[in-house]
Amino acid sequence: MNLMSKKTNTIVSALIVAIVLLVLNLLVMLRVIDEYTSQVLTIAGINVIIALGLNLISGFTGQLALGHAGFMAIGAYTTAALVMKINLPLLVAVLGGALMAALFGFLIGLPTLRLRGDYLAIVTLGFGEIIRVLMINLPELTGGPAGLKGIPTYTTDFFWRPVLSFALVYLTMTLVVILLNNLLNSSHGAAIISIREDEIAANAMGINVFYYKLYAFTLSAFIGGLGGALYAPFFGYLSPNMFNFQKSVEFLIIVVLGGMGNLTGTVVAGIGLTYLQEILRFLKDYRLVIYPIILILVMIFQPSGIMGLFGNKEFSLTRLAGSIVGKQQDGENSSEKAGEVQ
Repeated sequence: MNLMSKKTNTIVSALIVAIVLLVLNLLVMLRVIDEYTSQVLTIAGINVIIALGLNLISGFTGQLALGHAGFMAIGAYTTAALVMKINLPLLVAVLGGALMAALFGFLIGLPTLRLRGDYLAIVTLGFGEIIRVLMINLPELTGGPAGLKGIPTYTTDFFWRPVLSFALVYLTMTLVVILLNNLLNSSHGAAIISIREDEIAANAMGINVFYYKLYAFTLSAFIGGLGGALYAPFFGYLSPNMFNFQKSVEFLIIVVLGGMGNLTGTVVAGIGLTYLQEILRFLKDYRLVIYPIILILVMIFQPSGIMGLFGNKEFSLTRLAGSIVGKQQDGENSSEKAGEVQ
């Protein structure tokens, strides 16, 4: 494929993404997608963002992490504090929340990622619970067990609130997917994936294993914190129980169900499982049994996740755009040949 074709495919891909996002936002604004459905889709988008971050460290790097709800909590509470205490603009506070989560990820990864085995899983499991307990016991900052109320939302206008929430979350999700896709198709991505495949061999080939594991874990924490930062102004209320171990398990199930090391699967599974949770709301607490059952069935019958049914291939807008452009060029060439014959 020549350079001109690549540029054309990229432009077509960008146009497809822009059109899809614009159409979805118009449907929300015109209430074709009602407010309840748009809220469920927004929550699904946030779940997908955090699960994408978890997939980077667990799916692509091969390091099991069990405390992403902790990074989500840090992003959410930091964003709320920056807006309520310092009066920073909301979007700046969202970035601040994500950076704070990345800082914690860096500090946790610094001592633990030098080790091999399941040490990261144990540390992140403990970290998630420590963060939750701290949120309960710091009422001056977090509101304590009663939760933190009065967090400024994206807008006070009831008409525009679901529209802006939906637009910002799905724009962020799209940017995260693009970021991870570009990373994984770069030399850094090749190094990260080689660590998952064989850490000893990667080290023998001269790859700085510790650096790339720390790099992936810090970026994973940043993305998890970003999801939490978007979560706070969407609800306008935070409670420590929103970020318990069950939440971390939900993100892990999304990654496993979609397929470890597959971005497309994470997006599909994240939206699907969030909707399933809403559909099964009538079961109350019994619906929590559904997730473990799904996980067991997937591990027994489809260990590679739902995308394993399709050869674990990623959905590619560039490939789609290339086929569209290719068909158009073939049509033009056929017309030219027909003209020459005449």
